[in-house]
Formats: sequence, C-alpha cells, structure tokens
Amino acid sequence: MQQVAVSSEFDYTSETYKDAYTRIDAIVIEGEQEAHDNYIKLAELLPDCQEELIRLSKMEKRHKKGFESCGRNLNVTPDLDFAKKYFSNLHENFQKAAESSNIVTCLLIQSLIIEAFAIAAYNIYIPVADPFARKITEGVVKDEYMHLNFGEVWLQEHFEESKAELEAANRQNLPIIWRMLNEVEDDASVLGMEKDALVEDFMIAYGEALGNIGFTTREIMRMSACGLAAA
Repeated sequence: MQQVAVSSEFDYTSETYKDAYTRIDAIVIEGEQEAHDNYIKLAELLPDCQEELIRLSKMEKRHKKGFESCGRNLNVTPDLDFAKKYFSNLHENFQKAAESSNIVTCLLIQSLIIEAFAIAAYNIYIPVADPFARKITEGVVKDEYMHLNFGEVWLQEHFEESKAELEAANRQNLPIIWRMLNEVEDDASVLGMEKDALVEDFMIAYGEALGNIGFTTREIMRMSACGLAAA
C-alpha cells in the first residue's frame, strides 16, 4: 500500500515528468544494451563460461525490450543519443580492456559496477514508478542480482591473481559512476529518485560484492573513497 501512496504523488502524464523520462528511460535502455554487448564479448574471452554468459546476454536483451515498452506506455521517445554519450566513458574503458584481454577489468566494469548501479537505480525507482513500469522493473531487478553474482563467483575464484587489477580498475572506473549520478541528478529527482539514496544503495551493493570476492572492510572503504573523491 505504501508504494501506491508514494506513486500517487506523481503526474506521469505531465510534460515535466515525461521530459525527464526521455533521458532516464534512455539510460536504462542503453544500459541493458551495453550489458548485452559486454556479456557477448565476455563469452568470447571466457569460452569455459560461454553458455552462461550468452544466457545472461539474452536476459539483458529482454530487459531492454521491457524498458522500451515502459517508454511507449507513457508515450515517451527515449533520448538514445544522450544515453550513448552518458555511457561513453564506461563503454570505452570496457572496450579497451577487452581488446587487451583484461578479463578482470571487464568483469569489474560490467558485473560489479554496472550491475550494482542498475540494482541501486531500479530499487530506488520501483516505489515511485508508474504501475506498468513498476511491474517490469521488479522482474528485471531479480535478474540483475544473478548477473552480479556471476562476476562475484568468477572473481572470488581468481581473487589472489586478480586483486591488483581489480584495485586499478576500481580507481579508473568508480569515479565515472559519480559523474554519471551527478549528470542526471535533476532528472532523477523529477522521477522521485534522490541522489543520496542512489549513492547509498549503489555503495551497499558494490561494497557487498567486493566483500564477497575477498576484500576486507578496510580495503572496501579505501576503494569506495576513489568514487567519493570524485563526487
């Protein structure tokens, strides 16, 4: 009942809401496309895990279609040009890592940072979403935890030899997430998603993933500070 009460505060048909939604919806659509492409690339780099990674990529494609339908439901055309620029830094860093077969960096970007970012955004969005989008997003977020788990398991199994590269990749890529959050702070607020809540949820999901891999609490705090310094 609380979700319905919160959601009723929003006029989903207002021009202000729909304008912000053109960018937020585009971000989640592009984010799912990036994830699809990244898992396809990871399947090439990790042939032993190919079947599982292809399965994850197909799930991301379904998520993309779901969020496209959320835009159509509100008669909103997503601003995909904006979204491609929004993801460009992470996209470029993933591509460079893949070209160099730096699997650990690829997994940190996709399976930890992007998945934790998605989980945070979707969890904050669900209570304030329109009923159609809420149903879609609730289904998607369950899958994202599974995707986060793939990266955790692989990196945990290869933790000792991966640790230095994970720390370097964290320093390079975590600050990008803070810039991304700052860039859409106003649009997200229109949709009822406050930046502080997004930051908190992201850091919880990301920190738990780092802990599950093998980092100590002190190490996680130090790694997290790389992002906060850029905020």
